[in-house]
Amino acid sequence: MFKNIKEDIKAFMERDPAARSGVEIILCYSGFHALMFYRLSHWLWLRDWRLLARFIANFGKILSAIEIHPGARIGKRFVIDHGTGIVIGETAEIGDDVTLYHDVTLGGVSPSEDSASQVGQKRHPTLGDGVIVGSGAAVLGPITIGSGARIGANSVVTKAIPANVTAVGIPAKVLMPKNKSEHGRFVAYGTPDAPDPVVQNIEELRREVMRLTKRVSELESEEEAAPAKSKSSGSTRKRKTG
Repeated sequence: MFKNIKEDIKAFMERDPAARSGVEIILCYSGFHALMFYRLSHWLWLRDWRLLARFIANFGKILSAIEIHPGARIGKRFVIDHGTGIVIGETAEIGDDVTLYHDVTLGGVSPSEDSASQVGQKRHPTLGDGVIVGSGAAVLGPITIGSGARIGANSVVTKAIPANVTAVGIPAKVLMPKNKSEHGRFVAYGTPDAPDPVVQNIEELRREVMRLTKRVSELESEEEAAPAKSKSSGSTRKRKTG
């Protein structure tokens, strides 16, 4: 367990440029505090001390403003940066080297009328190794986010995302594959040099309007030329008849 704690501290040091020492992380980082409460409550949860596990998890939520259900499965070197407002559901699964920013929700979709029927079912997302989820994002339902994927800030994800891509928007759409030169490199908030999807849509609409405008102009030119051509043909027939 102490080895895992050391790895967690090292991960915070590597991914947060504001961190100056391990002691600072232990004393001042609410994300690290929430993770320690989770590690303890999860250990109890696996040994069927469910009520005590929930009590400790709730105490950790009060202190850190981060809610992690003790039933969730979280891998090594997990970093919660800033952290306030994060919610991680019971059946969520998180791989190694994952980073979450504040106000992230790993939640379920709308519950059924018979909530008892959902006990033990997979209701929350699975995040592969190295995933980065930007602040304010919501990843909802029993979906999988592939290893190395990045979810942009304030995105809402309800469908599976492939590995090594960046996804943004509401609902989230894949913007681009991750550049090979960035492979293995940590990029904060999950949106490195990502074009604005709204700007992209506006640009596509602009191009379509220009194409239609050009086509309308062509049709108008053809319509104007048609009567002149018809008159010319009529004059030629009269001369021949005469």
